[in-house]
Amino acid sequence: MRYVSTRGGAPAGEFADVLLQGLAPDGGLYVPAEIPRLASLPEGYASAVAEVVRPFVEPDPLATDITDIAADVYGRFRHPEVAPLTRIRDGLYLLELFWGPTLSFKDYALQLVGPLFQRVLEREGRHLLVLGATSGDTGSAAIEGCRGLPGIDIVILYPDGAVSEVQRRQMTTVPDDNVHAVAVRGTFDDCQRLVKQAFTTLGDRFPLGAVNSINWARIVAQSAYYAHTAQRLDEPVRFVVPTGNFGNVFAGHLARRMGAAISGLVVANNANHGLADLVATGTLRVETVEHTVAPAMDIQVPSNLERYLYEAVGESGGTIREMQDVLARRGVLQLPAEVHARLREAFEAGWLDDDAIVATIRRVHEERGILLDPHTATAWAIAEQEPTSGPTVIIGTAHPAKFPEVVEKATGIAPELPEDLAGLLTAPERIRRIDPDADALADLLDSVVS
Repeated sequence: MRYVSTRGGAPAGEFADVLLQGLAPDGGLYVPAEIPRLASLPEGYASAVAEVVRPFVEPDPLATDITDIAADVYGRFRHPEVAPLTRIRDGLYLLELFWGPTLSFKDYALQLVGPLFQRVLEREGRHLLVLGATSGDTGSAAIEGCRGLPGIDIVILYPDGAVSEVQRRQMTTVPDDNVHAVAVRGTFDDCQRLVKQAFTTLGDRFPLGAVNSINWARIVAQSAYYAHTAQRLDEPVRFVVPTGNFGNVFAGHLARRMGAAISGLVVANNANHGLADLVATGTLRVETVEHTVAPAMDIQVPSNLERYLYEAVGESGGTIREMQDVLARRGVLQLPAEVHARLREAFEAGWLDDDAIVATIRRVHEERGILLDPHTATAWAIAEQEPTSGPTVIIGTAHPAKFPEVVEKATGIAPELPEDLAGLLTAPERIRRIDPDADALADLLDSVVS
């Protein structure tokens, strides 16, 4: 498989190149030059992942290792089905993607990416400085996937004071020497901007690798749970997806392009509803981020939107460069009418404010005895707004124990962490803090590699 940049200014690469590189040298995101078609998937989750991922890796020798890597990774998850599908009522299901080591859907990709990094680095005799930004869950999942691995240092930026205590502690209490959790005095968009700047300006200075969903390996690994779920239900499925950076829902779109029986994809936003507005109006506005009870969606500039727009504009890198330049200069992007029409055909969207999210957590617990995290609650409420003829699957993105304050406020019940994480809230933390400044990040990276 060959990969090209969405901005058209970087040479094509193969899987190992895009795995380690993350962001393309021209600032674009890598996408495959062609989309393979899915065959019927094996029943087990790990085997299904291997079947989905393999054609994106070939002809790299890693392709022959994918089955064993996936079996090892997903064999350590807390549920025997890995991604269990719970029937709520006729036509409505919850896909539980919080059974990995850090209790969020990010584990379903990042626990696979870490071993892939390691195998490529070992065979090439290289060291990698993994750099990522997180709005809450990516950081802990990436750290868990890379902690203690030889040849890797991992630096994760998160917005200071804007993630839950459990999310923060899952990053800051990890004792491994190769793990560096960094609080940025700013928003997630500041963190994401710093990471993108580093990849375009510091790549010659540091051996940088990406774990954010700018890394294609994450997208394709996540697409597996959509394809696997659609096959299990054996009829076209509508998925409702909590998303802020457009990565999770784009993974569903990839699965649909590969041939998975997906009838619809619904973007679920919180009060930072730029994506929902874009679907409705064709206009994306970069505004001040509002801190909400669903912090993983507190995002204004969704990185993975670029991958979809590249497809929607006929794979024109020049058009994408112009769009990104306009968005950066003006803070507003107005899609051409034909591109907006394609977007509306591909996605639905809705959003909830904090009061509605908390009310949904309370109502679902009272009616069904189920505790939801605020992100899953957002998708749940939107899924119930418009009944459909076929099955609807709510993407459950996090365990409620990652957001105990919100859940307890809504239900009076403080959800408990799994036993193996019981010491998390008392373990010592290691935190470094920087201003949202490129020079400050460069100095920090210097200290890590020195």
